[in-house]
Amino acid sequence: MRKQRVRFVCQQCGGESPRWVGKCPNCGAWNSYVETLEAVGAGSATRAILGERQTPTLLPLIKADASSRIPVANAEFGRVLGGGIVPGSLVLIGGDPGIGKSTLLIQIAAQVADKVGSVLYVSGEESPHQIKMRAERLGIAGDRLYILSETNLAAILEHVETLKPKLVIVDSIQSVYVDELASAAGSVGQLRECAVRLMHAAKGSGIPIFLIGHVTKEGAIAGPRVLEHIVDSVLYLEGERFQAYRLLRAVKNRFGSTNEVGVFEMREEGMVEVTNASEVFLAERSKSPGSAVLVTLEGTRPLLVECQALTSTTSFGLPRRTANGIDYNRLLIIAAVLSKRVGLGLSNQDIFVNIVGGMQVDEPAADLGMALAIASSFRDVPVLPEMAAVGEVGLSGELRSVSQIEKRLNEAAKLGFTRCLLPTAMKHSKLKTGGLDILTARTVAEALEAALVRG
Repeated sequence: MRKQRVRFVCQQCGGESPRWVGKCPNCGAWNSYVETLEAVGAGSATRAILGERQTPTLLPLIKADASSRIPVANAEFGRVLGGGIVPGSLVLIGGDPGIGKSTLLIQIAAQVADKVGSVLYVSGEESPHQIKMRAERLGIAGDRLYILSETNLAAILEHVETLKPKLVIVDSIQSVYVDELASAAGSVGQLRECAVRLMHAAKGSGIPIFLIGHVTKEGAIAGPRVLEHIVDSVLYLEGERFQAYRLLRAVKNRFGSTNEVGVFEMREEGMVEVTNASEVFLAERSKSPGSAVLVTLEGTRPLLVECQALTSTTSFGLPRRTANGIDYNRLLIIAAVLSKRVGLGLSNQDIFVNIVGGMQVDEPAADLGMALAIASSFRDVPVLPEMAAVGEVGLSGELRSVSQIEKRLNEAAKLGFTRCLLPTAMKHSKLKTGGLDILTARTVAEALEAALVRG
């Protein structure tokens, strides 16, 4: 009988201990250690799949052809990956249950099978009949799309070796197991071992592998963070289950930018890419007091989003500050600047700020738009119609410049805006305004005078 070794592994950071501990000494998480049974000598199975030993190669002799990426018909998906699927890459995709991960990936699998070559879709949670029903609903023929219902990793790798597909999708990594470990599928040891073996299989064969990962109640991918360290890219599919729009965001990407965002709409025919995201986010724009349009950058893409604010006299001693889609600390800074430098009486006001459409805006260029929305709601005066705002707000109330302003202005002009409010330092003779009427201000107080409709 094979001997077994008992280990305790932290589910948060992957740290190990010979005995159970209440608080992880590495990450400080409480009650995160779980018991893991591992067969002695199980690590040899991982070493066995490494293949031949590699020899050092001079950097100039290594060929790296950017055109070798596998093209994807879905432009939004390709944008987030950095221009296409890199051969031999291991990509992890997470998201809440029912958000559309399996729907999106089976559509990507069908597109690759149609244009490039055979694709193997491995499902450990659904039967081939269930996947067929989804494919028919999405209108997928899948002439070169192979479906495999299997959870044993050794059997999966055997089929990969036999078929030699252009792409492999594993749905999900938590359902796959290896025989050498006695622990159940989805445990910390199983997740790490399966991910390592799939990584070596991808690197050794040059076949890209996509993994779908479950998420915890906190929204993080289940299992230790070491799983995210193993893979090349980590993508999150975000959005509300009862809303149509989904955002695909890269939080790690060894082959591209982590600032790119793909926008999709969940329809009856599946996940449909949104080519003009700004128009979607402004489709139901309100022109009432408390609404302002700001221009933000997500990677290389300029986006116009609506920032809504509501101020209301508080019923308690301490006023509330609520931020949705915007950094909470930035909201506190803007509220303090408006109180101290502009003289708005916000000390007894509850302030609620929301970025419409589920977008998460983190860059300082959104400061001016948020300040306009808050002041507009407090004074009950709307912002000038068809005006966008760009600028960072300093602690002394000054407006600071932001990057790539011409790209932002061109996007605003495309959507029919006629004017834009900028910091004074950004307006110069060589600035291409895209036909917009440029308003400038040195301070937040000047910006409010220029942007709010006078009574």
